[in-house]
Amino acid sequence: METQKPLLKDEYGEKVDVHMCRSMIGSLMYLTSSRHDIMFAVCVCARYQVNPKVSHLHAVKKIFRYLKGQPKLGLWYPKDSSFDLVAYTDSDYAGASLDRKSTTGGCQFLRCRLISWQCKK
Repeated sequence: METQKPLLKDEYGEKVDVHMCRSMIGSLMYLTSSRHDIMFAVCVCARYQVNPKVSHLHAVKKIFRYLKGQPKLGLWYPKDSSFDLVAYTDSDYAGASLDRKSTTGGCQFLRCRLISWQCKK
C-alpha cells in the first residue's frame, strides 16, 4: 500500500463485480495466516468489499503481484518448539486521518514463532 496515498471510498468510481472482488479478498485473508507482511493491506481492502470500485480492485491486484514477486516470505512452524510465550501490543489513539478513529494491535509469539495477532480499528 502506498503510505502517501490512502485507499479511499471512491464514491464516484466505476463499479466492479462484487463476487469476484470478495472472492479475491477472501483468498488473501486466508493467506494472511502465513503471510503477515500483507495483513495491513488486505484489511484495508476488506473495508471496501461491500461496494468495490476499480481503484479497490487495483489495490487487491497489486497485493497479488507483490505475492508473486515474493514467494518465499511465508512463516513455517516446526513441531519441536518450546513453550516460551511473549506478547507485544501497541496503540494509536485517533491516528486514522480519514475518520480520527483509534487503532490497536498486538501479536503473541511462542518462543520465536508467531502464533496470534490482531489489529482493530
